[in-house]
Amino acid sequence: MGLQILVVGSGGREHALVWKIAQSPLVEKIFAAPGNPGMAKNAELVPVPVDETAKIVDFAVKQRVDLTVVGPEAPLAAGLADDLVGHGLLVCGPSRAAAQLEGSKVFTKNLLAKYGIPTADFRVFDSYDDAEQYVLTHRLPVVIKADGLAAGKGVAVAGTYEEAVEFLRDVMEKRVFGDAGERVVVEECLTGEEASYIVFTDGEKIVPLPSSQDHKRIGDGDTGPNTGGMGAYSPAPVLTPEVEQKVLREIFEPLLAGMRAEGTPFRGILYGGLMIERGMPKVLEFNVRFGDPEAQPLFMRLVSDLVPLLVQCAQGKLTDAVMEIDPRPTVCIVMASGGYPGSYRKGFPISGIEEAEGLGGVQVFHAGTAIRDGKLVNNGGRVLGVTAVDDDIRKAIERGYRAAGKIRWEGAYYRTDIGKRALLREGA
Repeated sequence: MGLQILVVGSGGREHALVWKIAQSPLVEKIFAAPGNPGMAKNAELVPVPVDETAKIVDFAVKQRVDLTVVGPEAPLAAGLADDLVGHGLLVCGPSRAAAQLEGSKVFTKNLLAKYGIPTADFRVFDSYDDAEQYVLTHRLPVVIKADGLAAGKGVAVAGTYEEAVEFLRDVMEKRVFGDAGERVVVEECLTGEEASYIVFTDGEKIVPLPSSQDHKRIGDGDTGPNTGGMGAYSPAPVLTPEVEQKVLREIFEPLLAGMRAEGTPFRGILYGGLMIERGMPKVLEFNVRFGDPEAQPLFMRLVSDLVPLLVQCAQGKLTDAVMEIDPRPTVCIVMASGGYPGSYRKGFPISGIEEAEGLGGVQVFHAGTAIRDGKLVNNGGRVLGVTAVDDDIRKAIERGYRAAGKIRWEGAYYRTDIGKRALLREGA
């Protein structure tokens, strides 16, 4: 009998997880809660929202699921992993206490400071007046972060005092992010180039995935508001082998040691958002799960079986899992609903996915899609992740955009410069 695996979530990251898990000879059946139409080819969809953690646990217990893989951060911060472990079930994802690394910016910054891990200088405030007074006397630009989870949107890089005060007021007084805005972190704005570094860990041993780079802002040239991510590619040339060794030695190893010392050992997927300047990495943030969209290009490059890595992370003993990587680069272009990250319209029929995948070397991962009256329609902000692999980064970018150009629905939008920094760095 093969394994029964439950993937929690409904985005592009979770579709990529299901797609990769389905390739494993160890797996008999995959469930996705709630999943999306793209996952239906490989998984049985379970209509339970990610925030109804008690129902997810009930399903996993009744179904005798062998392993649960949690995609998004909110259920982990709510303690889903603890609840599953309490029922004797395996889960790839950290405890509620360890998930504070993403669930609380204040927790993370204090931990980094305590253990001497390089990050931006910062101050923490729980009073709007004190925060405003500090911001108005701080050098610009200044970074302001809501303490709690805000779906990737609780951060502002303010270039003017007006922007800074407006964001502070939104977070702390208007509470646009709810309780996430009870406290804020105000920090210096680091310069350099960002990279994403994602590892599997059992709390001590680390098995890293290749580097990747996300594109957070909605517009070309990194303009406009932040989003959940408009595209990604792997590898990120800024993360050279020398820098990668520094990242492991100066950031990940002391962080995991610190988490053990604090009595909150971290087990699962740990994602470091890094700023690299002149070969020196500093921590921007930590996430406690795979990135989205970084998971899509990373899983396209992962040749070896993902399942042993997930199981061993869940068991707390990374031993013999293999990490074989396709040397070719991959690029993911996120196609979004027009108007995202602001208001947008749903329900428009989507066409061209089969033609896009027919190019070869292309996988289209679903995110905000749904079936209405028998037709595939857009049903969210980020709708699809068009992911391509090719012999070099320029060819991978061209293949990805050729594929994205074949997919249509009313108002579809995507950036046209995903991967540009890699081209500039490589002189391609």
